[in-house]
Amino acid sequence: MMDDIKTEIATFAGGCFWCTEADFEKVKGVQKVISGYTGGHKPDPAYKEVSMGGTGHTEAIQVYFDPKVVTYTELLDYFWRHINPTDADGQFVDRGNQYRSEIFYHTDKQKMEATSSKKALEADMVFEKPIVTRITKFEAFYPAETYHQDYYKKNPIRYKYYRWNSGRDQFIENTWKNKHMKQEEIKTLPMDKEMDKMKEDTMSSWTRPSNAEIKKKLTPMQYKITQHEGTEPPFQNAFWDNKEEGIYVDIVSGEPLFSSKDKFKSGTGWPSFTRPLEPEHIVEKTDKSLFMTRTEVRSKIADSHLGHVFDDGPVPTGLRYCINSGALKFIPKDKLTEAGYGKYATLF
Repeated sequence: MMDDIKTEIATFAGGCFWCTEADFEKVKGVQKVISGYTGGHKPDPAYKEVSMGGTGHTEAIQVYFDPKVVTYTELLDYFWRHINPTDADGQFVDRGNQYRSEIFYHTDKQKMEATSSKKALEADMVFEKPIVTRITKFEAFYPAETYHQDYYKKNPIRYKYYRWNSGRDQFIENTWKNKHMKQEEIKTLPMDKEMDKMKEDTMSSWTRPSNAEIKKKLTPMQYKITQHEGTEPPFQNAFWDNKEEGIYVDIVSGEPLFSSKDKFKSGTGWPSFTRPLEPEHIVEKTDKSLFMTRTEVRSKIADSHLGHVFDDGPVPTGLRYCINSGALKFIPKDKLTEAGYGKYATLF
């Protein structure tokens, strides 16, 4: 007997296609999802070209679905609940037109339903800012390279850490938690028991030694920095110009804090990062010392003073975590497993 399942196609752009692909593959009635590029002017572009923003394309997905199980209107509703439709300059941590949100309709019926769905979202006043997601006629879709397909399955650790650090799920939860989000949709968010368990396991691996042990372990400068909010001289510290790949951990507790992937040359003379490797290991406090107001950065478990965070950093976050080398220990990428940080090896 022939398979009489009717398959339709929907094309959505919602920022990083690793995330949108993973989200839509969880929907009942969706048969497959392909990551790729659409909405630009260059035929068959490569990832490097698209990521540089010169082709006009945006990262997108094609969703193959059975309309008898899930309708296009239901997919639209799901789409709105998994993006930030008020952001005209990208999505979450990914900035640029190549990460814009957009709906690409294949038929007049899809165009009508997409337009109606957008108007309904605006009428519900879920967002304070205007909805800027465009509705555009579909023209061509170019599948992304093989290594991008099912990325969340092939590289689960790296994907989860990217997704958590991107801020996508925090935004989704804060936006929809009190706005009649369907229970099955809540279950699709990576902020579930699996993510909570991963964070708990990570946090429980690190402890703060006694004060006597800390004093014995650290140099006078390291002790002054971490225990008495000291600051080391710029350009005269261990890691300000370190270009080696690896991660930076708290020198007192060993808890993972930053990655060389997020390190940049700020010109300040101190190690600078665009974001933490582990947001749960970072605590930010208001610092009104020295007759100014700044945001102090401390480690969660050891309560070490690390430095300060400023909003003058580069893309993708616009932040500059200015950290004292004396508060850090560097673990090179080829020593991660040996040092007990093997799960971060996939970052490099």
